[in-house]
Amino acid sequence: QVQLVESGGGLVQPGGSLRLSCVASGFTFSKYDMNWYRQAPGKERELVASISSTGGRTNYADSVKGRFTISRDNAKNTVDLEMNSLKPDDTAVYYCNALWTAWSVVYRYWGQGTQVTVSS
Repeated sequence: QVQLVESGGGLVQPGGSLRLSCVASGFTFSKYDMNWYRQAPGKERELVASISSTGGRTNYADSVKGRFTISRDNAKNTVDLEMNSLKPDDTAVYYCNALWTAWSVVYRYWGQGTQVTVSS
């Protein structure tokens, strides 16, 4: 059974930091690119950060560049998102996502999400 379980969300003041973690099981984690998405109330889900299957390549949304860092540990089947200098606009539900494309077949899995609230 495929599972992606996020943790680490919560309430933080502007300028603060949080570290989100996602633990994967039920699939070959090291084959998958991993992503963090977020969705704020009334807005579409947006891609925040991506990391390639080997961890050698990362990408970030312009809105989080220089503040967020994505990392993974293929031995532990985990992907983390370190978030610094948080702003109220970062408030959203954050989702872990796994993506693999093989022979034109797309394999995509989602976690249940974890709430991040940035407020004073």
